Amino acid sequence: MAFEGLSEKLQSVFKKLRGKGALTEADIDEAMREVKLALLEADVNFKVVKQFVADVKEKSVGANVLESLTPGQQVIKIVQSELVALMGGAGSKLTYSPRGFTTLMMVGLQGTGKTTTCGKLANYLKNNGKRPMLAACDIYRPAAIDQLEIVGAGVGAPVFTMRDSQDPVAIAEAAVKEAERRGNDVLIIDTAGRLQIDEALMDELARVKKAVKPHEILLVVDAMMGQDAVNAAVGFNDALGVDGIIMTKLDGDTRGGAALSAKSVTQRPIKFIGVGEKLDALEPFHPDRMASRILGMGDILSLIEKAEESLSDAKAEELERKMRKNEFTLEDFLEQMGQIRKMGGVAKLLEMLPGMNRGALPDTETGEKEFAQMEAIIQSMTKQERRDPSILNASRRKRISAGCGQPVHKINNLVKRYEDARKMMKQFMKAPKHKKSKMFQGWN
Repeated sequence: MAFEGLSEKLQSVFKKLRGKGALTEADIDEAMREVKLALLEADVNFKVVKQFVADVKEKSVGANVLESLTPGQQVIKIVQSELVALMGGAGSKLTYSPRGFTTLMMVGLQGTGKTTTCGKLANYLKNNGKRPMLAACDIYRPAAIDQLEIVGAGVGAPVFTMRDSQDPVAIAEAAVKEAERRGNDVLIIDTAGRLQIDEALMDELARVKKAVKPHEILLVVDAMMGQDAVNAAVGFNDALGVDGIIMTKLDGDTRGGAALSAKSVTQRPIKFIGVGEKLDALEPFHPDRMASRILGMGDILSLIEKAEESLSDAKAEELERKMRKNEFTLEDFLEQMGQIRKMGGVAKLLEMLPGMNRGALPDTETGEKEFAQMEAIIQSMTKQERRDPSILNASRRKRISAGCGQPVHKINNLVKRYEDARKMMKQFMKAPKHKKSKMFQGWN
């Protein structure tokens, strides 16, 4: 996962700071050297790192920090705040036309996942009440039009094509007229890319921009390209004036430096991140949540939102009722684990919890295997045991073990996970009230 190495290194630095009752300026200097190395190893732009470390150090050596009761915690808070600012501060949303029809122009180099991202964005817009249409204006890459039609069909969005035309400007203009005629309120224009930035590419994109006057130009960059991604962002922004960045492949084995550098270098916000190959794997970018994940503080709000998307109103109300009456059973726990599978898998969700060691998280295959084992254990219990695990004494656990073919320690582990799940519910309830899932609204 992105930021894994950076996250581990930063958490190691801050563990040392927390372990000291008092901090000196020398302690801060040593910590900042380690932070600087960690950021550079994560492929963050050198100038960005230099400024970041200087800002953190300046704010950390003040008397109100060094003389506080918890100086280590104060420094971590400053680092978190500066990370959020580095990535853009508040999240940046799409801008829609006030007259009701919005044109979004997607640009980027070849291989960044631009065409697939067009489909992901259409899916996101549909889920938020919009009626998007896709326009195929890449006339150079073989099968680009076919690919866009496939992703359009995958999300249920119409795709405008003019296969006989060799003029992307004419295609874009015709697409705008057709989208308005059909009653679509957002047009997403998929433009051609190149292996590298060149004058011909930028001239073509500039002509499309002039013709359709898009409300936003969104630059798609590949996080795995590292600083090359940032350099591409600078080139496109200088030539076109992009309005926002979509960072793809943040779920891959990448150091993540591009995501930390892009906003600072281009002064353009990251608006979305790609977190998987599926067409629903596009998320709005929240700098504060990403900073919390990097520093091992978790991302409870995103976890709640995923739960809200997965659960129907009826299921959420039923779960709330059971939690209120202390009737959350092992059967309910198994059902919730099934919901977690739908929400992206155990490993992906566990990393959103505070204090989780990413290196110790299970992979997808392991998670599926463990789910099957838990299912077998619970099905080997009596109805009474499922509803009241506190009665599971040694003899009962031995009988269950023989029935499901799993060792007793697996049963003990399941019961512990069940209890941990109940504790996790309490963590959810600590989230700001306006951000709580339907599952937890009204709990105080």
